[in-house]
Amino acid sequence: MRRASFSHWPCSMARTADLVGDPWTALVLREAFYGTRRFDEFQRELGIARNTLTDRLRRLVDEGMLERNLYASEPIRHEYVLTDKGADFWDVLLAMSAWGDRWLADDAGPPLTLRHTACGHETRARVVCEHCGEAMPIEESRMSFGPGYPVRLRERPDVKARFDRMSHD
Repeated sequence: MRRASFSHWPCSMARTADLVGDPWTALVLREAFYGTRRFDEFQRELGIARNTLTDRLRRLVDEGMLERNLYASEPIRHEYVLTDKGADFWDVLLAMSAWGDRWLADDAGPPLTLRHTACGHETRARVVCEHCGEAMPIEESRMSFGPGYPVRLRERPDVKARFDRMSHD
């Protein structure tokens, strides 16, 4: 069964979900951040089926999040290295982890902690405004049309109503 694609929706959240919307893709990226580079290492660390791993790695390479580099010629072997685009996904994984720590951890607490090596403190991810540095709770945040939102959709009553609902307290 083929799943619906959201890759062309006028929404960055939908497009991102389309790219990494299954658990294996996010976990493959997590392993890449942990320093895993080789197919057999990904498979061992995740316990993932070879065909599933092959599909996820191919997709991440095709999307420019991982780069496939030859490291042995006999037999031919490749490693998978994060690109700048892939490395930029770190913030997304940290946000997912912070949410999971708050809402899914058991009574023992979060399974992992995050240390900011620059200051030495344990911390957690937090979304802040890039201009003022303050947190961005939903009550103080609004979405509006950006330059990439299709003009043909902006005037549709249902689309306008959806954005109007978010702009009122």
